[in-house]
Amino acid sequence: MSDLTVNKIAGAVLATGLALVGLREISAGVFAPQHVEKPGYLVEVAEEGGAGGAAAEAPIDWGTVLPTADVAAGEATFNKCKSCHTIDQGGANGTGPNLFGVVGHKPGSHAGFAYSEAMVALGGKIGQWDDAHLSDFISAPQKYLPGTKMTFVGIKKAEERVNLIAYLRTKGASLPVPAPNPAAAAAPAADAAAAAPAAAGDPTATGSTAQPATTSGGPAGQGAGAPAPGAPTEQRGASAASPTASGNSRQ
Repeated sequence: MSDLTVNKIAGAVLATGLALVGLREISAGVFAPQHVEKPGYLVEVAEEGGAGGAAAEAPIDWGTVLPTADVAAGEATFNKCKSCHTIDQGGANGTGPNLFGVVGHKPGSHAGFAYSEAMVALGGKIGQWDDAHLSDFISAPQKYLPGTKMTFVGIKKAEERVNLIAYLRTKGASLPVPAPNPAAAAAPAADAAAAAPAAAGDPTATGSTAQPATTSGGPAGQGAGAPAPGAPTEQRGASAASPTASGNSRQ
């Protein structure tokens, strides 16, 4: 192969490389990627509680709310659970365990279902599903029990949970409805009220005290119209009145 042929090949390779580099630079200029500031799939969720957040939910007096709960509404809410759970006695396990008799039952102990270690440990800790524990779990399963297999987002409204638990109680519950105890539910609200700032009209609420009103010439505060220190004070009474002011001037 002659030197001329080698030079031609080398030149062709070099020209091809230069053409590719140039094409890439031109493409980058024409089709510059635009990076969004925030991904389209990002969902921002406000945290509950804390400064500016929602107020903490008051405890539920189960003995008061259960007797008046809407069982039919609770059954309708259970439709959200039917894709994973059955509720009738002897029903099969699905993605989740059968829930007949769940109220009063020990967590993580329904026969034939493979529970998470977290749920089994919860059973040893609380002993049974009572109304309060069920409500807390249903409101946010992953938050209440990290490691649970239940991926359901939860039922946030307290009234909806009350109705649902009232319906679950009609399906083989072994735990009696507790006696009403409105004082226990009212106590946290009373504590919060005591810790809240004083009303706007209370001087201590703003950290300032009301200033006493001053009157013209009054002894407190030397308000507008008060004589300057050392200046002769105005004489009062008819005897001090100007002759022209009284109308009795000598003619």
